[in-house]
Amino acid sequence: MSDKTYPKPSLWALLPFGVFIVLFLGAGIYYDDFYAFPAPVAISMAVIFAFLFYRGGMVEKTTTFLKGCGDQTILKMCIIYLLAGAFASVSEAIGSTAAIVDIGINYLSPAYYAAGIFVVASFLSLASGSSVGTIVAMGPIAIGLANSSGVGVNIIGAALLGGAMFGDNLSIISDTTIAATQIMGCKMSDKFKNNVKFALPAAIIATIAYIFIGLNNSVGTLSAEVWDWESALLIIPYLAVIILAFVGMDVFLVLVIGIVLSALFGFALQDFSFLTLGEKVYEGFTDMTSIFLLSLLTGGLAAMVEKAGGISGLLNLIKRRINGPKSALLGVGAFVGLTDVATANNTIAIIISGKVSQKIAQDYHIRKRVMASILDTFSCIIQSIIPYGAQILILTSYSKNSIDYPKLLAYNFYVFLLLVGVIIFINVAKIQNKAEDVISL
Repeated sequence: MSDKTYPKPSLWALLPFGVFIVLFLGAGIYYDDFYAFPAPVAISMAVIFAFLFYRGGMVEKTTTFLKGCGDQTILKMCIIYLLAGAFASVSEAIGSTAAIVDIGINYLSPAYYAAGIFVVASFLSLASGSSVGTIVAMGPIAIGLANSSGVGVNIIGAALLGGAMFGDNLSIISDTTIAATQIMGCKMSDKFKNNVKFALPAAIIATIAYIFIGLNNSVGTLSAEVWDWESALLIIPYLAVIILAFVGMDVFLVLVIGIVLSALFGFALQDFSFLTLGEKVYEGFTDMTSIFLLSLLTGGLAAMVEKAGGISGLLNLIKRRINGPKSALLGVGAFVGLTDVATANNTIAIIISGKVSQKIAQDYHIRKRVMASILDTFSCIIQSIIPYGAQILILTSYSKNSIDYPKLLAYNFYVFLLLVGVIIFINVAKIQNKAEDVISL
Protein backbone atom coordinates (compact mmCIF):
# COMPACT_ATOMS: atom_id res chain seq x y z
CA MET A 1 0.00 0.00 0.00
CA SER A 2 1.51 3.29 -1.05
CA ASP A 3 0.78 6.65 0.48
CA LYS A 4 -1.10 7.58 -2.72
CA THR A 5 -3.75 4.95 -1.97
CA TYR A 6 -5.24 7.16 0.75
CA PRO A 7 -4.25 10.72 -0.22
CA LYS A 8 -6.78 12.24 2.20
CA PRO A 9 -7.74 11.56 5.82
CA SER A 10 -10.16 8.64 5.97
CA LEU A 11 -12.39 7.65 8.85
CA TRP A 12 -12.98 4.35 7.06
CA ALA A 13 -9.36 3.54 7.79
CA LEU A 14 -10.31 3.31 11.49
CA LEU A 15 -12.47 0.27 10.81
CA PRO A 16 -9.85 -2.26 12.10
CA PHE A 17 -9.93 -0.54 15.50
CA GLY A 18 -13.71 -0.80 15.33
CA VAL A 19 -13.39 -4.53 14.69
CA PHE A 20 -11.26 -4.88 17.81
CA ILE A 21 -13.74 -2.94 19.96
CA VAL A 22 -16.73 -4.89 18.63
CA LEU A 23 -15.00 -8.22 19.24
CA PHE A 24 -13.77 -7.34 22.72
CA LEU A 25 -16.93 -5.55 23.88
CA GLY A 26 -19.27 -7.98 22.13
CA ALA A 27 -17.61 -11.01 23.71
CA GLY A 28 -17.83 -9.35 27.11
CA ILE A 29 -21.55 -8.72 26.73
CA TYR A 30 -22.26 -12.17 25.31
CA TYR A 31 -20.32 -14.09 27.96
CA ASP A 32 -21.20 -11.66 30.75
CA ASP A 33 -17.48 -11.35 31.42
CA PHE A 34 -15.48 -8.55 29.86
CA TYR A 35 -12.21 -10.37 30.41
CA ALA A 36 -13.24 -13.80 29.12
CA PHE A 37 -12.04 -13.15 25.57
CA PRO A 38 -8.28 -12.38 25.53
CA ALA A 39 -7.54 -8.86 24.31
CA PRO A 40 -4.39 -9.94 22.38
CA VAL A 41 -6.51 -12.39 20.36
CA ALA A 42 -9.07 -9.68 19.61
CA ILE A 43 -6.36 -7.29 18.41
CA SER A 44 -4.82 -10.10 16.32
CA MET A 45 -8.13 -10.56 14.53
CA ALA A 46 -8.28 -6.80 13.94
CA VAL A 47 -4.77 -6.96 12.44
CA ILE A 48 -5.84 -9.76 10.08
CA PHE A 49 -8.85 -7.68 9.07
CA ALA A 50 -6.55 -4.70 8.39
CA PHE A 51 -4.39 -6.79 6.07
CA LEU A 52 -7.49 -7.83 4.12
CA PHE A 53 -9.17 -4.43 4.21
CA TYR A 54 -6.37 -2.06 3.21
CA ARG A 55 -5.20 -1.82 -0.36
CA GLY A 56 -1.67 -2.54 -1.44
CA GLY A 57 0.77 -5.39 -1.62
CA MET A 58 1.33 -7.86 1.20
CA VAL A 59 5.03 -7.00 1.49
CA GLU A 60 4.31 -3.30 1.90
CA LYS A 61 1.56 -3.87 4.48
CA THR A 62 3.77 -6.31 6.40
CA THR A 63 6.61 -3.78 6.43
CA THR A 64 4.31 -1.09 7.81
CA PHE A 65 2.97 -3.42 10.49
CA LEU A 66 6.43 -4.58 11.61
CA LYS A 67 7.73 -1.01 11.74
CA GLY A 68 4.84 -0.17 14.04
CA CYS A 69 5.57 -3.17 16.26
CA GLY A 70 9.25 -2.24 16.33
CA ASP A 71 8.69 1.42 17.09
CA GLN A 72 11.13 2.54 19.80
CA THR A 73 8.33 3.79 22.04
CA ILE A 74 6.42 0.52 21.79
CA LEU A 75 9.50 -1.63 22.48
CA LYS A 76 10.59 0.53 25.41
CA MET A 77 7.09 0.28 26.83
CA CYS A 78 7.15 -3.51 26.52
CA ILE A 79 10.52 -3.86 28.28
CA ILE A 80 9.31 -1.66 31.12
CA TYR A 81 6.26 -3.89 31.44
CA LEU A 82 8.52 -6.93 31.87
CA LEU A 83 10.67 -5.27 34.53
CA ALA A 84 7.59 -3.95 36.34
CA GLY A 85 6.10 -7.44 36.34
CA ALA A 86 9.32 -8.91 37.71
CA PHE A 87 9.50 -6.36 40.52
CA ALA A 88 5.85 -6.87 41.47
CA SER A 89 6.28 -10.66 41.48
CA VAL A 90 9.48 -10.73 43.56
CA SER A 91 8.28 -8.12 46.09
CA GLU A 92 5.01 -9.97 46.55
CA ALA A 93 6.84 -13.28 46.99
CA ILE A 94 8.97 -11.95 49.87
CA GLY A 95 5.84 -10.67 51.65
CA SER A 96 6.02 -6.94 50.93
CA THR A 97 2.42 -6.72 49.75
CA ALA A 98 1.09 -8.59 52.78
CA ALA A 99 3.24 -6.41 55.07
CA ILE A 100 1.67 -3.22 53.76
CA VAL A 101 -1.84 -4.56 54.26
CA ASP A 102 -1.12 -5.98 57.74
CA ILE A 103 0.57 -2.85 59.06
CA GLY A 104 -2.12 -0.63 57.66
CA ILE A 105 -5.06 -2.63 58.99
CA ASN A 106 -3.84 -4.05 62.30
CA TYR A 107 -3.21 -0.65 63.86
CA LEU A 108 -6.49 1.02 62.89
CA SER A 109 -9.48 1.76 65.06
CA PRO A 110 -12.81 0.72 63.51
CA ALA A 111 -13.71 4.40 63.41
CA TYR A 112 -11.06 4.83 60.75
CA TYR A 113 -11.55 1.65 58.73
CA ALA A 114 -12.87 3.41 55.63
CA ALA A 115 -10.17 6.08 55.71
CA GLY A 116 -7.54 3.46 56.53
CA ILE A 117 -8.59 1.19 53.69
CA PHE A 118 -8.35 4.16 51.33
CA VAL A 119 -4.88 5.18 52.54
CA VAL A 120 -3.47 1.64 52.60
CA ALA A 121 -4.92 0.88 49.16
CA SER A 122 -3.45 4.14 47.85
CA PHE A 123 0.02 3.25 49.08
CA LEU A 124 -0.19 -0.38 47.96
CA SER A 125 -1.34 0.53 44.45
CA LEU A 126 1.26 3.30 44.27
CA ALA A 127 3.95 0.79 45.19
CA SER A 128 2.71 -2.13 43.11
CA GLY A 129 1.32 -0.23 40.13
CA SER A 130 -1.82 -2.35 39.96
CA SER A 131 -5.34 -1.34 40.92
CA VAL A 132 -6.59 -4.84 40.19
CA GLY A 133 -3.77 -6.37 42.25
CA THR A 134 -4.57 -4.04 45.14
CA ILE A 135 -8.24 -4.99 45.11
CA VAL A 136 -7.37 -8.69 44.89
CA ALA A 137 -4.98 -8.38 47.84
CA MET A 138 -7.18 -6.24 50.05
CA GLY A 139 -10.69 -7.18 48.91
CA PRO A 140 -11.33 -10.07 51.32
CA ILE A 141 -9.89 -8.07 54.25
CA ALA A 142 -11.91 -4.98 53.37
CA ILE A 143 -15.18 -6.87 53.01
CA GLY A 144 -14.52 -8.69 56.28
CA LEU A 145 -13.90 -5.40 58.09
CA ALA A 146 -17.06 -3.94 56.61
CA ASN A 147 -19.14 -6.86 57.85
CA SER A 148 -17.63 -6.85 61.35
CA SER A 149 -17.34 -3.13 62.03
CA GLY A 150 -20.76 -1.81 61.15
CA VAL A 151 -19.37 0.40 58.40
CA GLY A 152 -21.34 -0.28 55.24
CA VAL A 153 -19.87 -2.59 52.62
CA ASN A 154 -20.51 0.07 49.95
CA ILE A 155 -18.47 2.65 51.87
CA ILE A 156 -15.55 0.28 52.46
CA GLY A 157 -15.75 -0.97 48.87
CA ALA A 158 -15.71 2.57 47.51
CA ALA A 159 -12.73 3.47 49.72
CA LEU A 160 -10.81 0.46 48.41
CA LEU A 161 -11.73 1.23 44.81
CA GLY A 162 -10.72 4.90 45.12
CA GLY A 163 -7.42 4.09 46.81
CA ALA A 164 -6.61 1.46 44.20
CA MET A 165 -7.17 3.94 41.38
CA PHE A 166 -5.10 6.63 43.16
CA GLY A 167 -1.98 4.51 42.87
CA ASP A 168 -2.89 3.24 39.41
CA ASN A 169 -2.91 6.84 38.22
CA LEU A 170 0.42 7.77 39.85
CA SER A 171 2.64 4.70 40.12
CA ILE A 172 5.65 4.54 37.81
CA ILE A 173 5.12 0.80 37.29
CA SER A 174 1.44 1.11 36.47
CA ASP A 175 0.46 -0.02 32.96
CA THR A 176 -1.31 3.27 32.38
CA THR A 177 1.62 5.43 33.49
CA ILE A 178 4.06 3.44 31.37
CA ALA A 179 1.80 3.69 28.31
CA ALA A 180 1.00 7.40 28.71
CA THR A 181 4.57 8.57 29.39
CA GLN A 182 6.18 6.46 26.69
CA ILE A 183 3.62 7.46 24.06
CA MET A 184 4.05 11.15 24.89
CA GLY A 185 7.82 10.88 25.38
CA CYS A 186 8.04 12.44 28.84
CA LYS A 187 9.76 11.43 32.06
CA MET A 188 7.73 9.43 34.56
CA SER A 189 8.93 11.69 37.35
CA ASP A 190 7.62 14.76 35.50
CA LYS A 191 4.24 13.13 34.93
CA PHE A 192 4.15 12.05 38.60
CA LYS A 193 4.85 15.59 39.84
CA ASN A 194 2.22 16.88 37.44
CA ASN A 195 -0.47 14.45 38.62
CA VAL A 196 0.24 15.03 42.31
CA LYS A 197 -0.96 18.62 41.94
CA PHE A 198 -4.57 17.50 41.56
CA ALA A 199 -4.55 13.83 42.66
CA LEU A 200 -3.10 14.43 46.13
CA PRO A 201 -5.61 17.15 47.14
CA ALA A 202 -8.42 14.89 45.92
CA ALA A 203 -7.03 12.02 48.01
CA ILE A 204 -6.68 14.19 51.14
CA ILE A 205 -10.26 15.46 50.88
CA ALA A 206 -11.53 11.92 50.25
CA THR A 207 -9.65 10.67 53.35
CA ILE A 208 -11.23 13.38 55.51
CA ALA A 209 -14.68 12.48 54.17
CA TYR A 210 -14.16 8.80 55.04
CA ILE A 211 -12.99 9.76 58.55
CA PHE A 212 -16.20 11.68 59.19
CA ILE A 213 -18.28 8.79 57.89
CA GLY A 214 -16.37 6.31 60.03
CA LEU A 215 -16.77 8.36 63.22
CA ASN A 216 -20.52 8.42 62.70
CA ASN A 217 -21.02 4.77 61.73
CA SER A 218 -18.33 2.47 63.15
CA VAL A 219 -18.55 0.17 66.14
CA GLY A 220 -16.07 -2.01 68.02
CA THR A 221 -12.65 -1.35 69.49
CA LEU A 222 -9.10 -1.80 68.35
CA SER A 223 -7.25 -4.87 69.58
CA ALA A 224 -3.65 -4.31 70.64
CA GLU A 225 -1.03 -5.46 68.17
CA VAL A 226 2.72 -5.86 68.61
CA TRP A 227 4.74 -3.88 66.10
CA ASP A 228 6.36 -6.21 63.60
CA TRP A 229 9.71 -4.73 62.55
CA GLU A 230 10.35 -7.49 60.02
CA SER A 231 7.15 -6.59 58.16
CA ALA A 232 8.13 -2.94 58.26
CA LEU A 233 11.52 -3.73 56.67
CA LEU A 234 9.83 -5.59 53.82
CA ILE A 235 8.21 -2.34 52.71
CA ILE A 236 11.60 -0.76 51.97
CA PRO A 237 11.83 -2.00 48.32
CA TYR A 238 8.48 -0.34 47.55
CA LEU A 239 9.53 2.89 49.24
CA ALA A 240 12.83 2.88 47.36
CA VAL A 241 11.09 2.53 44.00
CA ILE A 242 8.69 5.39 44.78
CA ILE A 243 11.42 7.73 46.03
CA LEU A 244 13.91 6.97 43.24
CA ALA A 245 11.24 7.47 40.60
CA PHE A 246 10.16 10.74 42.20
CA VAL A 247 13.69 12.17 42.10
CA GLY A 248 13.89 11.41 38.38
CA MET A 249 16.09 8.31 38.14
CA ASP A 250 15.76 6.38 34.88
CA VAL A 251 12.84 3.97 35.11
CA PHE A 252 14.89 0.98 33.95
CA LEU A 253 17.44 1.53 36.72
CA VAL A 254 14.69 2.15 39.29
CA LEU A 255 13.03 -1.18 38.53
CA VAL A 256 16.30 -3.11 38.52
CA ILE A 257 17.19 -1.61 41.92
CA GLY A 258 13.72 -2.55 43.18
CA ILE A 259 14.17 -6.16 42.06
CA VAL A 260 17.63 -6.39 43.63
CA LEU A 261 16.46 -4.88 46.92
CA SER A 262 13.49 -7.24 47.07
CA ALA A 263 15.78 -10.19 46.42
CA LEU A 264 18.24 -9.11 49.14
CA PHE A 265 15.48 -8.75 51.73
CA GLY A 266 14.11 -12.10 50.62
CA PHE A 267 17.49 -13.73 51.14
CA ALA A 268 17.97 -12.07 54.53
CA LEU A 269 14.50 -12.32 56.05
CA GLN A 270 12.64 -15.01 54.14
CA ASP A 271 13.27 -18.53 52.91
CA PHE A 272 14.30 -17.20 49.51
CA SER A 273 16.80 -18.89 47.21
CA PHE A 274 18.47 -17.88 43.96
CA LEU A 275 16.33 -20.43 42.14
CA THR A 276 13.18 -18.94 43.66
CA LEU A 277 14.33 -15.50 42.54
CA GLY A 278 14.70 -16.72 38.97
CA GLU A 279 11.30 -18.37 39.06
CA LYS A 280 9.59 -15.27 40.42
CA VAL A 281 11.29 -12.95 37.90
CA TYR A 282 10.12 -15.20 35.08
CA GLU A 283 6.66 -15.41 36.64
CA GLY A 284 6.56 -11.62 36.60
CA PHE A 285 7.53 -11.64 32.93
CA THR A 286 4.75 -14.08 32.07
CA ASP A 287 2.22 -12.05 34.09
CA MET A 288 2.86 -9.26 31.60
CA THR A 289 2.42 -11.43 28.51
CA SER A 290 -1.06 -10.14 27.77
CA ILE A 291 -0.26 -6.43 27.97
CA PHE A 292 3.10 -7.03 26.23
CA LEU A 293 1.44 -8.68 23.21
CA LEU A 294 -1.41 -6.20 23.23
CA SER A 295 0.96 -3.21 23.11
CA LEU A 296 3.14 -4.79 20.43
CA LEU A 297 0.24 -5.71 18.14
CA THR A 298 -1.59 -2.43 18.75
CA GLY A 299 1.55 -0.54 17.77
CA GLY A 300 1.68 -2.42 14.47
CA LEU A 301 -2.03 -1.93 13.80
CA ALA A 302 -1.80 1.78 14.66
CA ALA A 303 0.99 2.19 12.09
CA MET A 304 -1.22 0.62 9.42
CA VAL A 305 -4.20 2.77 10.43
CA GLU A 306 -2.04 5.89 10.39
CA LYS A 307 -0.64 5.17 6.94
CA ALA A 308 -4.15 4.57 5.63
CA GLY A 309 -5.25 8.02 6.83
CA GLY A 310 -7.28 6.90 9.84
CA ILE A 311 -5.38 8.91 12.43
CA SER A 312 -5.59 12.06 10.31
CA GLY A 313 -9.30 11.49 9.79
CA LEU A 314 -9.95 11.08 13.49
CA LEU A 315 -7.76 14.06 14.26
CA ASN A 316 -9.74 16.26 11.89
CA LEU A 317 -13.00 15.08 13.47
CA ILE A 318 -11.83 15.92 16.98
CA LYS A 319 -10.26 19.26 16.00
CA ARG A 320 -13.60 20.52 14.70
CA ARG A 321 -14.68 20.72 18.32
CA ILE A 322 -11.42 22.22 19.61
CA ASN A 323 -10.83 25.95 19.84
CA GLY A 324 -7.67 26.08 21.93
CA PRO A 325 -5.30 24.09 24.17
CA LYS A 326 -7.78 23.79 27.06
CA SER A 327 -10.55 22.38 24.91
CA ALA A 328 -7.93 20.19 23.21
CA LEU A 329 -7.10 18.56 26.55
CA LEU A 330 -10.78 18.13 27.38
CA GLY A 331 -11.32 16.65 23.92
CA VAL A 332 -8.51 14.13 24.43
CA GLY A 333 -9.89 13.34 27.88
CA ALA A 334 -13.33 12.66 26.42
CA PHE A 335 -11.83 10.57 23.62
CA VAL A 336 -9.73 8.33 25.87
CA GLY A 337 -12.67 8.05 28.26
CA LEU A 338 -15.04 6.90 25.53
CA THR A 339 -12.42 4.44 24.32
CA ASP A 340 -12.22 3.05 27.84
CA VAL A 341 -16.00 2.71 27.93
CA ALA A 342 -15.76 0.66 24.73
CA THR A 343 -12.82 -1.53 25.82
CA ALA A 344 -13.19 -1.66 29.64
CA ASN A 345 -9.40 -1.39 29.87
CA ASN A 346 -7.69 1.91 30.61
CA THR A 347 -4.30 0.82 29.26
CA ILE A 348 -5.82 -0.25 25.93
CA ALA A 349 -7.67 3.07 25.79
CA ILE A 350 -4.42 5.02 26.23
CA ILE A 351 -2.57 3.02 23.57
CA ILE A 352 -5.40 3.43 21.04
CA SER A 353 -5.64 7.17 21.77
CA GLY A 354 -1.88 7.69 21.65
CA LYS A 355 -1.30 8.75 18.05
CA VAL A 356 -4.13 11.28 18.07
CA SER A 357 -2.97 12.67 21.42
CA GLN A 358 0.58 13.11 20.10
CA LYS A 359 -0.60 15.12 17.11
CA ILE A 360 -2.98 17.29 19.14
CA ALA A 361 -0.20 18.01 21.66
CA GLN A 362 2.07 19.01 18.79
CA ASP A 363 -0.51 21.22 17.04
CA TYR A 364 -1.48 23.11 20.21
CA HIS A 365 1.99 23.15 21.80
CA ILE A 366 0.79 21.25 24.85
CA ARG A 367 3.42 20.08 27.31
CA LYS A 368 4.15 16.38 27.03
CA ARG A 369 3.78 15.75 30.76
CA VAL A 370 0.39 17.46 30.75
CA MET A 371 -0.97 15.37 27.90
CA ALA A 372 0.35 12.20 29.55
CA SER A 373 -1.45 13.17 32.76
CA ILE A 374 -4.71 13.79 30.91
CA LEU A 375 -4.54 10.43 29.11
CA ASP A 376 -3.86 8.54 32.33
CA THR A 377 -6.25 10.46 34.56
CA PHE A 378 -9.36 10.40 32.37
CA SER A 379 -8.89 6.72 31.55
CA CYS A 380 -8.60 5.92 35.27
CA ILE A 381 -11.66 8.02 36.10
CA ILE A 382 -13.80 6.12 33.62
CA GLN A 383 -12.34 2.78 34.70
CA SER A 384 -13.45 3.62 38.26
CA ILE A 385 -17.02 4.18 37.12
CA ILE A 386 -17.93 1.55 34.51
CA PRO A 387 -19.70 -1.37 36.24
CA TYR A 388 -18.12 -3.93 33.92
CA GLY A 389 -14.51 -2.91 34.61
CA ALA A 390 -12.29 -5.52 36.25
CA GLN A 391 -11.92 -3.49 39.46
CA ILE A 392 -15.64 -3.25 40.23
CA LEU A 393 -16.37 -6.78 39.03
CA ILE A 394 -13.76 -8.27 41.38
CA LEU A 395 -14.92 -6.13 44.29
CA THR A 396 -18.54 -7.13 43.71
CA SER A 397 -17.64 -10.81 43.58
CA TYR A 398 -15.76 -10.58 46.90
CA SER A 399 -18.84 -9.08 48.53
CA LYS A 400 -20.97 -11.94 47.17
CA ASN A 401 -23.00 -9.33 45.28
CA SER A 402 -23.93 -7.44 48.47
CA ILE A 403 -22.42 -4.28 46.99
CA ASP A 404 -25.00 -1.97 45.46
CA TYR A 405 -23.47 -0.29 42.39
CA PRO A 406 -25.24 3.12 42.69
CA LYS A 407 -24.26 3.37 46.36
CA LEU A 408 -20.70 2.26 45.61
CA LEU A 409 -20.51 5.03 43.02
CA ALA A 410 -21.97 7.60 45.42
CA TYR A 411 -19.31 6.84 48.05
CA ASN A 412 -16.42 6.82 45.58
CA PHE A 413 -15.46 10.35 46.58
CA TYR A 414 -11.95 10.22 45.21
CA VAL A 415 -12.86 9.68 41.55
CA PHE A 416 -15.25 12.64 41.46
CA LEU A 417 -12.82 14.86 43.35
CA LEU A 418 -10.14 13.79 40.88
CA LEU A 419 -12.38 14.82 37.98
CA VAL A 420 -12.96 18.24 39.54
CA GLY A 421 -9.25 18.58 40.27
CA VAL A 422 -8.08 17.75 36.76
CA ILE A 423 -10.61 20.15 35.21
CA ILE A 424 -9.39 22.94 37.51
CA PHE A 425 -5.82 22.02 36.61
CA ILE A 426 -6.57 22.31 32.89
CA ASN A 427 -7.96 25.80 33.40
CA VAL A 428 -5.32 27.27 35.72
CA ALA A 429 -2.05 25.43 35.11
CA LYS A 430 0.66 26.12 32.56
CA ILE A 431 -0.31 23.60 29.90
CA GLN A 432 1.60 24.91 26.88
CA ASN A 433 5.30 24.31 26.38
CA LYS A 434 8.21 26.25 25.01
CA ALA A 435 8.85 26.09 21.30
CA GLU A 436 11.89 23.85 21.73
CA ASP A 437 9.85 21.32 23.78
CA VAL A 438 7.34 20.61 21.04
CA ILE A 439 6.81 16.89 20.38
CA SER A 440 8.57 15.79 17.25
CA LEU A 441 6.81 13.13 15.21
